[in-house]
Amino acid sequence: MAAPPPAWQDPEPLALHTAPVPEYGGGSLADLLPTLLAGQGVPVPGTAAGAPAAVIPELTPADRNCVFLIDGLGWQQIKDHPDEAPYLTSLLGTSRGGTGRPVTVGFPATTATSLASVGTGLPPGAHGLPGYTVRDPATGALMNQLRWRPWTDPHVWQPYPTLFQLAHAAGVHTAQVSSPTFERTPLTEIALSGGTFHGLLSGEERMDLAAAQLAAGDRSLVYTYYSEVDGKGHKFGMDSDAWRGQVMYVDRLAQRLAEQLPPRAALYITADHGMIDIPFDEESRIDFDEDWELRAGVALLGGEGRARHVYAVPGAETDVLTVWREVLGDRFWVASRDEAIAAGWFGPPGTVEERVRARIGDVVAAAHDDVVITASVQEPRESAMVGVHGSMTPVEQLVPLFEVRS
Repeated sequence: MAAPPPAWQDPEPLALHTAPVPEYGGGSLADLLPTLLAGQGVPVPGTAAGAPAAVIPELTPADRNCVFLIDGLGWQQIKDHPDEAPYLTSLLGTSRGGTGRPVTVGFPATTATSLASVGTGLPPGAHGLPGYTVRDPATGALMNQLRWRPWTDPHVWQPYPTLFQLAHAAGVHTAQVSSPTFERTPLTEIALSGGTFHGLLSGEERMDLAAAQLAAGDRSLVYTYYSEVDGKGHKFGMDSDAWRGQVMYVDRLAQRLAEQLPPRAALYITADHGMIDIPFDEESRIDFDEDWELRAGVALLGGEGRARHVYAVPGAETDVLTVWREVLGDRFWVASRDEAIAAGWFGPPGTVEERVRARIGDVVAAAHDDVVITASVQEPRESAMVGVHGSMTPVEQLVPLFEVRS
């Protein structure tokens, strides 16, 4: 038996090949709508690199398809809370075409990236929203892709048509049913638009209208969304009554929608990411703004706590990569831009487009342990969050693809 390393010896950095890369090309969120549209006879173009649109082979066609996306309610959260989510728990065996398996969301596991993958059918390296905040190569400033600040032309940032637009053009009755807050946001425009948007405030109203819209065409594609599970998780954590109350509520919403499905319909219940609670202690929360070693040579810090894009001062890229590996490499997978792309973090080989490459950090750090890189000065709101997400760990990556058929 080999002797353990001396106590003074630095731990070995995590090998990049041990990162559980998302299952792009047949088992990710990006593959869901291409699968549904193929079953409705709607051709879906491939990627810019020429690869055909991927499909999830376990799914079978339906004339009417509804996707209900619950923000932040991942596979593990449902399995861990059967009392709060009895209906969703009863659907575990239906996931991914009755295999009882989850799908992956893509990297990073964050809302803007995932919703763009859902709506375009493309991995992050192709649709171009590869993080919560990323550098805009045209300006050199950080771009928040959820809040779309600072403003940039949405159709330059993400030039592909949405699959809802393709479905609508092919004669499929297409609708989105969500909060009116999201109707005119740039993210909705470039990821989820096509057909008709219906803005309703209450969850019950959304479920009822989604069912009605599903019945409104011989071929239908309806998307509906609920955000507050994620909101309460960020603010209070998953041990809170507020979060558990939201899970109980959304469980009832899912059942309400399922019980109203018209004939020849399939309902798919999924999520954009899971979530993990991180304690408020120095071991679990590393403050970039207070760490001179991590700040050295860094021009911009992007991404979010568990999936960081690090942009180096020109000429300092190698030094920044070395330091981040030395300081964090036993708790984070730390890769150069080229290494992360080659490893398939942002999509299969050949799918990361040139316009997207420079948006990805010179260094990319994805959390392995229960740890987060905060930035208390630059990101006070995000640094105060209890529940977080973003990385490639199963609790963040795996989401349900529950199926109910009429």
